[in-house]
Amino acid sequence: MLWERIPETQGADRASTYYELSARIYARGQYDEALALAETARDIYSELGTAAPTEGLAQAYSAIGYNLNQLKRMSEAATAMSKAVELLRENKSPMALELACTLGEWWFNSKEYQKTIDCMEECAREHLIDGNELGAATDFHLIGCAQRELKKYRDALEAFEEARGYFKQAKEVIHVARCDQKIAHCYIALGDGESGLVAAQKSLDVFVTAHDHRRETYSMYELGKAKSLCGALDDGLDTLERVLEITTESEWKDFEFIVEIEQKIVDILRKLGRADEAEEIERRLKSVTEVLED
Repeated sequence: MLWERIPETQGADRASTYYELSARIYARGQYDEALALAETARDIYSELGTAAPTEGLAQAYSAIGYNLNQLKRMSEAATAMSKAVELLRENKSPMALELACTLGEWWFNSKEYQKTIDCMEECAREHLIDGNELGAATDFHLIGCAQRELKKYRDALEAFEEARGYFKQAKEVIHVARCDQKIAHCYIALGDGESGLVAAQKSLDVFVTAHDHRRETYSMYELGKAKSLCGALDDGLDTLERVLEITTESEWKDFEFIVEIEQKIVDILRKLGRADEAEEIERRLKSVTEVLED
């Protein structure tokens, strides 16, 4: 019926019909075809100029974004979604904030970390104005993740602490522990082993209690690094070797993480004067890193 309507419509009605078709085909998982239809809707709205309904044009851009995201064209998806958010904010639409949060995640997945920060800081302000502290907590958590990727560890710490506070008020135990694990990472990166040790242990306690084995492994990794930084080399080595054992025994092998763990083990072995063992691990890792780099 929608296809039959197209010849009978024009202007905004025609664009709306293409948008509806795009949504139906998106639901079937035919993202290439849905993308083409959404782009057609956008083009028709654009040709209408100031006469085009802002919400309609924004919907077309968001549809383009969602389809590009499904097609793993992340940077293009984020660019399209940013146009949708801009239009909706100009129109003071309540949908703007929801799409802006999605946009921030897409910028992060595209490794556009400063754009992530800029986007999510605006979202956090809006969430706090609305009294949605849990929404703001999620925003601050993503801001911290982006700042950590940029190696701005002090800024990341501040963001994670902010997120942690709101999550704690809401009694979101797992989310508090997720923040603690990342707080530990930042302290360790800044050379503060004692603070890293405290935060890592807090996160580990929660994940062990929750039987969240995947997150437990990452917390153990931070704990091992913190122990080593504090001078407890043997204890740190034992912890990291346990993390390595768990990681290598998992069904799906995260080789980048495995290499990262082994490199930390190499550093400790050298400090312990066990250079031969360290060199043997480095020799093995070359075969893996060559593949990962390629």
